[in-house]
Amino acid sequence: MIWVAFIAFVLLMLALDLGVFHRHAHIVSTREALGWSAVWLALGLAFSVLVYFGYEHHWLGLGLAVDPVDGQLNDGASAAEKYLTGYVVEKSLSVDNIFVIAMVFSFFAVPPLYQHRVLFWGILGALIMRGIMIGLGAKLIAEFHWVLYVFAAFLILTAIKMLFFRDEQTDPNKNIVVRITRRLFPVTSRFHGEHFVVRAGSAAAREGDLPGAAAERDEALERAKPGVLLLTPLSLALIMVETTDVIFAVDSIPAIFAITADPFLVFTSNVFAILGLRSLYFVLADMVQKFKYLKIALAIVLLVVGIKMILAAPLKAALGRHFNLYLLTVVLGIIAAGVIGSMLAGRRSANSE
Repeated sequence: MIWVAFIAFVLLMLALDLGVFHRHAHIVSTREALGWSAVWLALGLAFSVLVYFGYEHHWLGLGLAVDPVDGQLNDGASAAEKYLTGYVVEKSLSVDNIFVIAMVFSFFAVPPLYQHRVLFWGILGALIMRGIMIGLGAKLIAEFHWVLYVFAAFLILTAIKMLFFRDEQTDPNKNIVVRITRRLFPVTSRFHGEHFVVRAGSAAAREGDLPGAAAERDEALERAKPGVLLLTPLSLALIMVETTDVIFAVDSIPAIFAITADPFLVFTSNVFAILGLRSLYFVLADMVQKFKYLKIALAIVLLVVGIKMILAAPLKAALGRHFNLYLLTVVLGIIAAGVIGSMLAGRRSANSE
């Protein structure tokens, strides 16, 4: 029942988001994005109180199963610590996703008017995919504890790659999923309002955003395939956002399993971190390039989490049962150092010009 109630709550919030507050397409202002970011942050933090009482009093069976990561039953305090640590780690790693989403929107020239709609459906798909990945990961860890060490090695290698190898800007059109999509479905050259799919020859297909050569190509496509469903560039942007999240989930899901393998804690911390990604994007999209040390900070977070996963037993013996609280403090300190260092570097650069 606790799972049903939580999923129903998430679906209700998503329905209110798209069906009420963002029913009509509009450009999301920084002020609006800050407001929604505060709402999602408050909900994510407030949920830790529910986690505490739920596990402390074993509501609907919470906290009755041994956590494979540390071999302990989760009481209210340890469950809240693990949830908050997982939430902060996942929230931090989701910031890296914003860099790529901004690049995707720029490449496909997605109008600001429709960016929220793409992110909404992209994040809904991400929640479903992450739920599946978390279920599989929890089952693997429960049956094969050594999988934790595989996850740890993967996190450490990913951190080293982020620290010492520069990511190259890739052409989204070369993405294999996008290429397969273009091969299987006809794609228009221009946007058609907020539609992901239009039918050739329909009113929506005739009302594109970009006139001229793009319109002429689309008209030729419609004449060649009258009545056929056509994907718009908005669909390609959505496909790239979904693909990007799956790639990033491969990093972030093992990171949360370094903290806990309790499926409810893993899933809820992931959900709240992802739900706030849309509003966080509109806050940070124009600022991500200014945080030059943030990517380094995120790599160090992955490195710390990976090492913690390997040394969980001796760390627990040295720091006590609540050593996840120390990990939470370290992660917050690393992220804060990355942000402050970036701001100071930006200020020095501005003063030198």
